[in-house]
Amino acid sequence: MRHILRLLWPRAQVLTQRNVKRNFHASRVLFCARSTSHVLKKPSDIMDHEIEEMLAPLRVAVKEQGDIVKKLKEDKAPDIDIQKAVSELKHRKKTLEDKELELGAKDNIDRGKMEDLLKQKFFYDQSFSIYGGVNGLYDFGPMGCAVKANILQTWRNFFVLEEQMLEVDCSMLTPEPVLVASGHVERFQDYMVKDLKNGDCYRADHLIEATFEKMLTDKKVDAETKTEIRNLMPLIDGMSKEDMGKTIVKYNMKSPLTNNDLSEPMEFNLMFSTAIGPTGHIKGFLRPETAQGIFVNFKRLLNFNQGKLPFAAAQIGNAFRNEISPRSGLLRVREFTMAEIEHFCDPNQKDHPKFSNVADLDVVLYSACNQMDGKSPQVWKLGEAVKQKLIANETLGYFMGRIQMFMLKCGIDRKKLRFRQHMSNEMAHYACDCWDAECKTTYGWVECVGCADRSCYDLNQHSKATGTKLVAEKKLQEPKEVDVVECTSNKGSLGKVFKKDAKAIGEYLAALSVEDCDRIEKELSTNGESQITVGTQTFTLKSDMVTIKRYTKKVHVEEIVPSVIEPSFGVGRVMYSVFEHNFKIREGDEQRSFLSLPAIIAPYKCSVLPLSNKDSFVPFVQELSKALTFNDISHRVDDSSGSIGKRYARTDAIAIPYGVTIDFDSLNAPHTATLRERDSMKQIRAPLEEIPLIVKALSIGQRTWEDVLNNYPLFEQQEATKEK
Repeated sequence: MRHILRLLWPRAQVLTQRNVKRNFHASRVLFCARSTSHVLKKPSDIMDHEIEEMLAPLRVAVKEQGDIVKKLKEDKAPDIDIQKAVSELKHRKKTLEDKELELGAKDNIDRGKMEDLLKQKFFYDQSFSIYGGVNGLYDFGPMGCAVKANILQTWRNFFVLEEQMLEVDCSMLTPEPVLVASGHVERFQDYMVKDLKNGDCYRADHLIEATFEKMLTDKKVDAETKTEIRNLMPLIDGMSKEDMGKTIVKYNMKSPLTNNDLSEPMEFNLMFSTAIGPTGHIKGFLRPETAQGIFVNFKRLLNFNQGKLPFAAAQIGNAFRNEISPRSGLLRVREFTMAEIEHFCDPNQKDHPKFSNVADLDVVLYSACNQMDGKSPQVWKLGEAVKQKLIANETLGYFMGRIQMFMLKCGIDRKKLRFRQHMSNEMAHYACDCWDAECKTTYGWVECVGCADRSCYDLNQHSKATGTKLVAEKKLQEPKEVDVVECTSNKGSLGKVFKKDAKAIGEYLAALSVEDCDRIEKELSTNGESQITVGTQTFTLKSDMVTIKRYTKKVHVEEIVPSVIEPSFGVGRVMYSVFEHNFKIREGDEQRSFLSLPAIIAPYKCSVLPLSNKDSFVPFVQELSKALTFNDISHRVDDSSGSIGKRYARTDAIAIPYGVTIDFDSLNAPHTATLRERDSMKQIRAPLEEIPLIVKALSIGQRTWEDVLNNYPLFEQQEATKEK
């Protein structure tokens, strides 16, 4: 058994973000203190006894390491010891999860065949392919564009309209100070190395980790070196550029594909930088996410909502990340569409008025506790998970329920959807709780939607950077006396010295915190001057420019900085998962592959197929097409000369759910046509004038195909054919 475990123990990547400081002793990391045993319904994926026996030693190993991590945190051990233990826990957890995927139910999806279909029918393909293509950039063709538009419209209807959200569309060009305040400029820095001969680029930390993993399994590497490597692996994430360079040289690391020498590590910002304006003096970036546009407009959105909390703002738009080595098709790209929601609420009142609507939903939760204990995901009722504080609050739980409902509506397989809770080392320091909606694909479990309680971090950061109060007012039940400290500016003195900057300085001073007022007052009394930074500029204040006032006043409202619950959808990842979950091959005919997309997101809702090219068919085709258009039903007329079977196969391949065939019986009164359903291939015959209404009701979910089958006769053969 030890030998088997040793073979199953490859080292995994360290997933923690660079430059994000972690407090390993914070109480919020101890997720496993919560009891969950009494709410377990069933494993999300029932393994047979033999498989569980094979996984048992791996589960035990994860549990043992998880207990070590918890004990170190409880004992407030040195951070380096905790980092090493967490690193080992990740490796063991990754090994367990990989083995579960290997031994679990096989999907038998031929990814190559599916991607061939998607490219052949131009759902999407690599951008600029006639020039050799660019990695990480993709163009959507007519079919992909229609599917994407339908997913986004479904999202807009499901969230923006149903939840009465405020939709915005903000600039993709973002000035540098905005992203400095949000932390992106610091957090999106990585180091890369280049193959000195062919110029291929690699993330330095990933290359070091991969090389170390290979060395740990290499029998030629001596035990002393392996011990040294194990001690170094937890430190990779925090290595400086110089440390990485020395490590690459010391262990003689080479380019993984060519074995060529590598360059020194160099800084690389994952954001696309640009200059705004003709002078180039205003530095900016293409936005790495859409959320910041909502945060900086919070004040206007709050006013539009009549100053009331809670409310939600939504935005659909493109974001950009200059990935060093994009891969996995639509899953890791450099330009991608996001659909994000920022729900602003009272930090002390995170209940949700509509939570009861989702409380009875069954959701598969892979909690931080289960991950640390080596257990499988478990099925919970959402209401019970919130009640037991596994999910931090009702609002977070409500959006998780709505996310699941939306994903299923778009065609995600329920058995391949789970919510995984972020472990402490993955979560941003300001977040209260965070869950990812993950879809199982041939690439493994892929994060498609993030749902996080971001607390009030973003609003606080932008408020500090600009001096603008980003707060809401909350009415008090009883008025109360409060001590007020404020900094008032002498407009005349400021204007004389700072000219056009005086207004911005005055606004900044008016929004100062008590701590900043105290600092300025102390510096002015000691030195006769004090420095402040407004945006990117630093100004020196003199004693005659400001006055610090202290007094008591009675207030009927208090100012609060709202917390933010953020569901964030990666539209490309959702699309890819939908494609995989709905890729089918006709039973008995492996050459006929098709996409079984739900009608609501299908590129066309139906096809119109005249059985003959005779002139007598043309008026019927034209009238039907006109009626479908009048009812807002996207459709495609295929009047090619191929057999009806081949034309059905063509429309199936591009995911059209319904096909209307105008046959010889359609020419006779009363005029009828056949309606075929893609997945079952069953057909009914119905009056021609009723067909558009039937297709419309099917496409928007007002009717089911079973209901149609029960109300119209099955089509077996044309009457004209029978007479022959």
